[in-house]
Amino acid sequence: MSNLKIGIIGAGIQGVCNALFLQKKGFQVTLFDRDEPGNAASYGNAGHFSPYASVPLNRPDVVTDVPAMLMSSRGPLALKWNYVHKMLPWFFRFLRNCNNNKMMHTAKYMHQILDLALPAFDELFDEVDISGLIENNGILYVWNETNLKSRDLEIKIRNDLGVKQQVVNKKEIHDLEPNLKPFYHGGVFYDYARHARNPKKILIKLYENFISKGGKFLKLNINDLNFDENKPVLMSETQRFVFDKIVIACGAFSKKLTDQLQEKIPLDTERGYHIHFKDYDHLISRPVVFSNRGFGITPMEQGLRVVGTVEFGGLDNPVSKNRIKNLILNAKEMLDGLPEHQDEWLGFRPTLPDFLPVIGPSKNYNNVYYCFGHHHLGWTLGAISGKIISNMISEERTNLDLQPYSSLRFA
Repeated sequence: MSNLKIGIIGAGIQGVCNALFLQKKGFQVTLFDRDEPGNAASYGNAGHFSPYASVPLNRPDVVTDVPAMLMSSRGPLALKWNYVHKMLPWFFRFLRNCNNNKMMHTAKYMHQILDLALPAFDELFDEVDISGLIENNGILYVWNETNLKSRDLEIKIRNDLGVKQQVVNKKEIHDLEPNLKPFYHGGVFYDYARHARNPKKILIKLYENFISKGGKFLKLNINDLNFDENKPVLMSETQRFVFDKIVIACGAFSKKLTDQLQEKIPLDTERGYHIHFKDYDHLISRPVVFSNRGFGITPMEQGLRVVGTVEFGGLDNPVSKNRIKNLILNAKEMLDGLPEHQDEWLGFRPTLPDFLPVIGPSKNYNNVYYCFGHHHLGWTLGAISGKIISNMISEERTNLDLQPYSSLRFA
């Protein structure tokens, strides 16, 4: 079994973690990506390891808020109007998932894997030197006096699931982050959460470990999938590669391949942005998220990274200057004395309308596995998702209920 050849499409955090866990089981693994490892969403994310983040976006209270969010230039949500017609089917499915039962279903099964997220990473980190690249100072969420019902709902759901959280008042927030302007009403502190000082450097350390243990990487754009006597064949412009099994882990780009497998998975893209304020990472000691605005600030090597907003606009639209401006204004509302910003970045979060990822075998082909659709939690869930896939491929039993992550839910 263990000398099986496995191909993985996508060399972001999902692909690299899948590769390492499969390699641990003795499989021969080849990673493919059209770019160098870790240049897409795994480079530009907020850098949070957030094992508490089980409350999904498909909530009843969100439905009533959407129109106001879209109309506000400062809100967390935006639409590229030329993409609306393509987005509508996804959006209707999303609205169908915005009820109490579906919300709790998503929360429960996000919690199941989030609870295992940090220990799974520690298994991988035990083999590499990540000193100076991860900080264990917790993550702080703050909010103002609007939408307090929504904040109460989030706190209650996490309590019901048994998520550890510390509700903090104005004084406690000030003690944690004295440089924040006093715009906040309250917040929650997760003292066990961690953050990356440089997500890409961490990913490269993991990738180099994979290569040093005999893994292969090919910088090729895999744009076609075929089968040769039941074995999956990956094809680039000029070459073809036959494997025993393959894993599709290329985030927002996965749909181009799953469509070829006659599987209608309603994957779409949340476009996320970041900017940096260089040399200002000393202003805060940990990531701070402003819940009302759906964005956060993380102290990183590159400076203070401001990340956030959800924009629906597909993979081809250009950067929205309005979204960048929004990040700058939001950051300046939170902190005084920020300089000119640097680095405007746009990345793509792969998102499904029920806000659960797809982890598991393809509906139509038992030697094709999926690992994508982790929306805002791709970074946090990289290691545990890779571990789950490696257990599935080596046919090991697990006490997890993995049915909710199957693509069969869209059949």
